[in-house]
Amino acid sequence: MTPPHPQTPRFLAPAQVAELLSIDIDEVIALVHAGHLRGAPLGAPARWRIEEPSIEEYLAAQTEEARRMALWRQSQAASFPELWGRSVTPFA
Repeated sequence: MTPPHPQTPRFLAPAQVAELLSIDIDEVIALVHAGHLRGAPLGAPARWRIEEPSIEEYLAAQTEEARRMALWRQSQAASFPELWGRSVTPFA
């Protein structure tokens, strides 16, 4: 019995990625140029194709960034007495 071959990445057209992410095709290409998605122009004439696994990685990174920003906003809203467990007595 031969071991299973590792799956080769599936490539999607920018229009397919744009539909999945609910963004414009130009934004998909900009994400590729910025390094957030892995893609390359393939074929002749060259047409952009984006690796499907990079979409999942991009979404995971965006989710993590949103989680961190929420925690940061929450920490900015907390007061020092709340952080240290002491109550503040007003000046009389």
